[in-house]
Amino acid sequence: MQVLVLYCCSFDIRKSTGLFCRLLHILAFHEHYDARTVFIIFAILITCGIEKFCYMELQEPLSMLAAEYESGSPILLEKIKVLDQQYAAIRRTRGDGNCFFRSFMFSYLEHILESQDRAEVDRIKGNVEECRKTLQSLGHTDFTFEDFFSLFLEQLECVLQGNEDSISQDELILRSRDQSISDYGEWFGWLVVMFFRFVTSGEIRKRSEFFEPFILGLTNATVEQQLFPYAFLTVLQVVYCDNVYNIEQFRSTFCKSSVEPMGEESDHVHITALSDALGVPIRVVYLDRSSCDIGGVSVNHHDFLPTSGDKSNAKGGSTVPVKPFITLLYRPGHYDILYPK
Repeated sequence: MQVLVLYCCSFDIRKSTGLFCRLLHILAFHEHYDARTVFIIFAILITCGIEKFCYMELQEPLSMLAAEYESGSPILLEKIKVLDQQYAAIRRTRGDGNCFFRSFMFSYLEHILESQDRAEVDRIKGNVEECRKTLQSLGHTDFTFEDFFSLFLEQLECVLQGNEDSISQDELILRSRDQSISDYGEWFGWLVVMFFRFVTSGEIRKRSEFFEPFILGLTNATVEQQLFPYAFLTVLQVVYCDNVYNIEQFRSTFCKSSVEPMGEESDHVHITALSDALGVPIRVVYLDRSSCDIGGVSVNHHDFLPTSGDKSNAKGGSTVPVKPFITLLYRPGHYDILYPK
């Protein structure tokens, strides 16, 4: 612990964001450090000068998005006009590689707060319990992920009105901003991302045969192929300089190199896995320079609908796909939240 504290105080986080994310990943998944220890280390990093930033911005009209492309591609400007006809607002998220998970979390909590759908809360709690069992079956000990799961369940209770700790829409927004505004900022900023990365990783590993073809197309690696990023070795050599570790212990699967580390970007594999694990449909709208249909400009979207048995939030046991209540805007490498009209 002393070595970690000294190391955390010895470098400028503002110039080492990637290394910082890798360090958090090592702490989170190392058997000797539980969630509270990781949070303590993160607090130390904060005091050492990490920049303040908003994890979630306030809603703004689509015209603000168009202003970014005034001197850019005419195709993008035309597509934003199409979006403006269908969507009332956009909520931006910090572009740090964790934007998909953070956007999903905020949008889901916002939906529950507005709908007060207690049946949906009960359903997703059951799925969270199944995710916990999945991680246990994959060899994770409870203390490595239990606090992250508990934090998510606590937030679900908070957005349901009538409880002692119930919060309003304004409070939810405040909690999502940054640490200088609310002590809950760190929860939205890092801890919640760890929770969803655990869930996504567990789903991919549990259904490795299903996901392997998609992963092959992305990385030429199998789910179980052993990968070990050089950045991990660099951090380990510094942090554990007084200890001898067998590198074989840190050989990682695709999940440990591309899903679990903080700051790793998400694609269709991550979205599919999270949607299936939690039973929540997600719509992703794509803003890119792809060609348009003959006769006019169109914006493509894809609905990720849960396919894992009875996990879906379909009403009354119906097999008819449920229209996603979470809509994300994807621009290459980044996700924001869209609000339909």
